[in-house]
Amino acid sequence: MTPRQAFWRGYWDCAPFILIVVPYSMLFGVVARDAGLDVLQTMSMSVLVIAGASQFTAIALLQDQAPVFIALLAALAVNLRMAMYSAALVPHLGHARLGVRALMAYLMVDQAFAVAVRTYQDSPDMKPAAKVAYYFGAMLLICPFWYAFTLIGALVGQAIPASFSLDFAVPVCFIALTAPLLRSGPHIFAALIASGAALAFSWVPWSLGLIIAALLGVFAGGQAELHVTRRAQRLIS
Repeated sequence: MTPRQAFWRGYWDCAPFILIVVPYSMLFGVVARDAGLDVLQTMSMSVLVIAGASQFTAIALLQDQAPVFIALLAALAVNLRMAMYSAALVPHLGHARLGVRALMAYLMVDQAFAVAVRTYQDSPDMKPAAKVAYYFGAMLLICPFWYAFTLIGALVGQAIPASFSLDFAVPVCFIALTAPLLRSGPHIFAALIASGAALAFSWVPWSLGLIIAALLGVFAGGQAELHVTRRAQRLIS
């Protein structure tokens, strides 16, 4: 596969996610305006952050009169998943130049990461240059739609009837992203622990229960992975 072919494959592989990105980004534009941000502030946040979950978290906390430090901390905690995404992509994209990797980091979004990492795992013979091209193809489809429909939501949000319930896009998006990546027992165990903890700690102020749930999920997944590894070693010996 040539880099050009890989780019367009990545581009079209991410096309189904447009059905999620459009209402998701439009919803953020609406919510941000309702929270008191003007159009410039709304667009600045979307362009600088490009991470819907952390943007929604920050806006929700600021609406609840949480301290700015807490809002930033919670948004950072939600966005720490990008560090895990980066670690997963290093074996495939770590060879790229520093400037290219910096651009990749800026453009990284959940949908394109999920598609890219699964393609890399399913195509172990893909060349390094093709992997870079595939990544950019995936990212460059999602990001323009995110910018454009955030702007539309910010401009016409008040005219969108509440009955449209655009917020359906948030859970649907993350279910679609997460489900295909749960390929082992430790993955499923970590997801179950994190989900249960998120419900159990939903009473914690300022959505800090999400941080607790994330930490518990990571710890549980790590312990489960360690258990599986030790068991396999005992069977071998």
